[in-house]
Amino acid sequence: MSHAVRTFMSAAGSAAGSAVGSAVGSAVGSAGLAEAAEVAAAALTLDAGDAAGLVGFLSRPPADRRWTALATDGGVVMASISATDPHAGHIDLLAVHPSAQGQGRGRALVGAAEDWLRGQGARQALFAGNPPCYLWPGIDVRYTAAACLAESLGYHRYDVAWNMTADLSTDLSVEDDLLRLERSGVRVHAAGAPVGNGAGDGAGDGPGREHVTAFVLDHWNERWAWEAAHATGLHYAERDGHVLGFAAWGARPGWFGPMGTSPDARGLGVGRVLLRRCLADQRAAGQTSAQIGWVGPLRFYSHAVGARAERVFWLYRRELA
Repeated sequence: MSHAVRTFMSAAGSAAGSAVGSAVGSAVGSAGLAEAAEVAAAALTLDAGDAAGLVGFLSRPPADRRWTALATDGGVVMASISATDPHAGHIDLLAVHPSAQGQGRGRALVGAAEDWLRGQGARQALFAGNPPCYLWPGIDVRYTAAACLAESLGYHRYDVAWNMTADLSTDLSVEDDLLRLERSGVRVHAAGAPVGNGAGDGAGDGPGREHVTAFVLDHWNERWAWEAAHATGLHYAERDGHVLGFAAWGARPGWFGPMGTSPDARGLGVGRVLLRRCLADQRAAGQTSAQIGWVGPLRFYSHAVGARAERVFWLYRRELA
């Protein structure tokens, strides 16, 4: 059975292209986004709380990203290519309504996404997160049907990643730690409001988000800097006007991360304080648990807040002929 696939939203990936993409999206794509959100909410049962909002999140990526959203009755796929790796195409979201599953829609949508990626010059297609604007590191192993579909289409598993879950009912107090840090000349602040929300940089108690974002870019990379700039919450430590470390939450809706500390801060306990302050924000926002995404240091998060490894993701790729 064949299924007609249509494009309902896309962006070219340049500054001008992003403006055009936004205009087309608001004029033509808003109804499609709403429909796709309904499909995602029904299909993504492991992400039921925020599935609908994830479609909108993917439609607001970095300005240099090329992306598309394709739909068929009861299904949606979103794909993207980053300027930093123009030969790698990512399938960012694939969702088919439960009432439409088992009829070939997922296969048709992946095929349409691959055709679009080829047309954009991609040489590989990946079921893997495309930082900084991504939903998951790969396919959650519990979405077994999606993993089976990928393998049946010739995708090969090449890596594994995991999230940790922090129970936000745990003790997140940092008062004693803050006093200890102050004796060492270290102060901890909340940065200003995120980019694009109209509140400006003055909403926090520190010198502004741009200062922290510049630190992240200098010490890590532009992906983390974008996340720091757009995160719902951002905390940082500084001494004598120099940023020592940062932690963010809500860059990917509902999740914690990224975070990092400079060599000058290591051993001071700065990371633990920044982590706890972010998680306390998430609790105040109504969350009962927080996903720590694409985790590296298991022991740090386990010791700092009792986080446990939970969600596991398989990363897949295949060559595009």
